[in-house]
Amino acid sequence: MSSYNVTYETTPDWLKSPLGGDNAWQLTAATLVGLQSVPGLMVLYAGLVKRKWAINSAFMAFYGFAATLIVWVLYAYRASFGYQMLPFVGVPNQAVSMDFELSQAELPTALDLHANYGMATMIYFQFVFAAITVVITAGAFLGRMNFLAWMIYVPLWITLSYTVGAFSIWGGGFLYQLGVLDYSGGYVIHLSSGTAGAVGAFWIGPRLQRDIEDNRPNNIIMALVGAGILWLGWNGFNGGDPYTASPDAGAAVLNTNICTAFSLLVWTTLDYIYYGKPSVIGAINGMITGLVAITPAAGYVAGWGAILLAVGSGSVPWLTMNIVHKKLHLERYFDDTLGIFHTHFVAAIVGGCGTGIFATGQGVAAFALDVPGGAVDGNGRQVGLQIAGALFIIGWNLVWTSLILLFIKYVLRVPLRMKEEDLLIGDMAVHGEEPYVFSDGAAILYGDSERVHTTADIEAGVQLGKTNTAMDPDYLGAPATKHHMHHEKSGVNGGDNIKKD
Repeated sequence: MSSYNVTYETTPDWLKSPLGGDNAWQLTAATLVGLQSVPGLMVLYAGLVKRKWAINSAFMAFYGFAATLIVWVLYAYRASFGYQMLPFVGVPNQAVSMDFELSQAELPTALDLHANYGMATMIYFQFVFAAITVVITAGAFLGRMNFLAWMIYVPLWITLSYTVGAFSIWGGGFLYQLGVLDYSGGYVIHLSSGTAGAVGAFWIGPRLQRDIEDNRPNNIIMALVGAGILWLGWNGFNGGDPYTASPDAGAAVLNTNICTAFSLLVWTTLDYIYYGKPSVIGAINGMITGLVAITPAAGYVAGWGAILLAVGSGSVPWLTMNIVHKKLHLERYFDDTLGIFHTHFVAAIVGGCGTGIFATGQGVAAFALDVPGGAVDGNGRQVGLQIAGALFIIGWNLVWTSLILLFIKYVLRVPLRMKEEDLLIGDMAVHGEEPYVFSDGAAILYGDSERVHTTADIEAGVQLGKTNTAMDPDYLGAPATKHHMHHEKSGVNGGDNIKKD
């Protein structure tokens, strides 16, 4: 006979109806957030980069998601949400014992919070947030980072950077105790990934100059699919963070969509005014900045606050990406492939400071926090706290992202950047695979028969099989020539205009 109470193990008191609905919603929300990375950011990245980098870009996201989970359950979850070891990090410990997985979810340092579902649900929910953070960071490194260096970077960055931000603000650390507000990751996720992306881009070095100059996305429709998954997945991203199926969860979902839609419209309008035509890539950027800006504020602000945040998220990052980036020639210092600095770092600052202004006392109370709202409710001090929280996250990630990459390069002796010959060819050189095959009988993967020329072959001057090397410039994937439409360097990571030579 088993020594366990079967009835209690299957339906403990804290899981029974009507509280059992929390478990269903939390698992659904976690799955929605997971879908944002796999396949959301995978196909978004694969569509926005040049054709020769589609597989590598998607694979970086795919690997980052998987590697994060292993680190998370072995020790990183409890370093982020367990008992305090230091004011900024918890005690690392495993999260895979059956007793721990079946116990009631709690955040022991953050007001001893208990939720109406099992710990396994909480572990998985928090994992998908950790995973998407490092996947976002990859967007700044695409098109040249050595894959082996990326494989090492992911677990180190989650261990030394993400856990600290998560515990400090969410897990009960010193920023939580000070009263810094971050509803769902404006600082923990977006500010940290934006900082790490810019710092990493500096240390890794730039893409090939020809890839910077001709950076046309290879499949904008695929990018739109990824963008759509990202947008709707954010319902779980922000709607799941009250840890319960509460009225505040509904407010967070509604405010998320209000801010996102309005931000997209602001960005598109600015594109129309400045460039004379609307850009789909610009609309995607406006969508992302709206999602990022509302994240620290989602359930704290009223609907009108979400609209005001959208005005900032649709205009300030647009300004830094399209005007400031060009005027200051920031590409000389860091080659941020997809503009992660603008869409995540800048938008997170807008959202974080906006939270300090527009957070309502009622919304904060609905989230079960004892903070008297923001400046609109007479608590102007909150703006200063939000700035202080941002400075800590920026400083920590600036230092530790640098140390991690320098450790990989100089101690482990693993190059951060691919070899020049691999950069010329792309996916075929790095992974032995091509994203698209446009000829019958072309054996791309194993090379056991003749294959057609690829974009990378053309750029590298590679001759394979019996194909004529005098390729027509209209050949699909050929580099842009006179009279061909192309995105300027600013097309993906510095603006959105499209023009003809």
